[in-house]
Amino acid sequence: MIKGSNRLETVSEYYFSKKLREVSILNQSGKSVINMGIGSPDLFPSKDVIKALKKSLNHKNAHKYQSYQGILELRNSISKFYFKYFGVKSNPENEVLPLIGSKEGIMHISLAFLNPGDEVLIPNPGYPTYLSVTKLVEANPIFYDLSKENKWFPNLDDLEKKDLSKIKIMWVNYPHMPSGYSANLKQFNELVIFAKKHNILLINDNPYSFILNNDFISLLSVKGSKENCMELNSLSKSFNLSGWRIGMLLGSKKNISKILKVKSNMDSGMFYGIQKGAIEALNCDINWFKKLNSIYKRRRELIWELASILNCEFERDSKGLFVWAKLPKGTKDSKSFTDKLLIEKRIFIAPGSIFGSNGEGYVRFSLCIDENQIMEAIKRYK
Repeated sequence: MIKGSNRLETVSEYYFSKKLREVSILNQSGKSVINMGIGSPDLFPSKDVIKALKKSLNHKNAHKYQSYQGILELRNSISKFYFKYFGVKSNPENEVLPLIGSKEGIMHISLAFLNPGDEVLIPNPGYPTYLSVTKLVEANPIFYDLSKENKWFPNLDDLEKKDLSKIKIMWVNYPHMPSGYSANLKQFNELVIFAKKHNILLINDNPYSFILNNDFISLLSVKGSKENCMELNSLSKSFNLSGWRIGMLLGSKKNISKILKVKSNMDSGMFYGIQKGAIEALNCDINWFKKLNSIYKRRRELIWELASILNCEFERDSKGLFVWAKLPKGTKDSKSFTDKLLIEKRIFIAPGSIFGSNGEGYVRFSLCIDENQIMEAIKRYK
């Protein structure tokens, strides 16, 4: 047997990859599981987006290799989009980089900046990919605590007391997944000052900007932030294009060029039709988000009802695609709680522990599920 690399021993298969196989087996046996565990939008993209993709297929360059940087028209659209909604100016020639999904960008950034032994500040709780990618590139994860008491924002005074001499990258994610809390411009400014002081590359992962949120804020809105800050965003959640794999990264020319050096050795560009569809999506007006959020608002109210029936506590001012809820008093093991719900009621929700030790004691409900299915879940539990 050919032995795998040592780095594979530092990570395990993604939780949802394993759990969805279990859900699939239950469905195949006629159990009919209601899946509110993952954040994969079930709604369709705009009809105009699909039309743009179809129309593009007859273009003379549609089926050729594409630019590693994406077509200029797409970079222009991203730049205009960021200025329109965030007030962030960027040069589409060299400060904007389309990605084949923002998850790809996490790996590219890590490969471009981290050496074995470098340290990375990772939110706890937070998106599991920050940790797994850090391990895969043989850097060392250093967790920083997020808590309800501090509104899921890092305690910078506590961080100042730590040895930060080896920290190279700090990941932040606002609106935050899984809690749904947002950061304001003042907090972003504090983060930028902290990162500059310690020569840290600060990256905000911002895919939930427009979901149940009226305050559009970017880390790059902070004056002078671009030199030591970058921001990831995605069309997956905001435009129902998760399967299309369209992300973006914005930052300084110098930092983007480092990412491009990695990316150009890992793929051969994004399919032309997908880029044309992305351009159409980015040109949508504010009414697209209003319509989308009216659906998510109704779903969230039903999820709140389900969470209340389960005796879970939750906040009503969170943003994004999820409801983050505290387990009933006396219940501590989130995986046992969610496994029991899956087996007994055929309802799948995510245990908070998969997002870090500070996620233990919580569960996460996804809004990417039809209202009728949520009502069926409520009926099953009653």
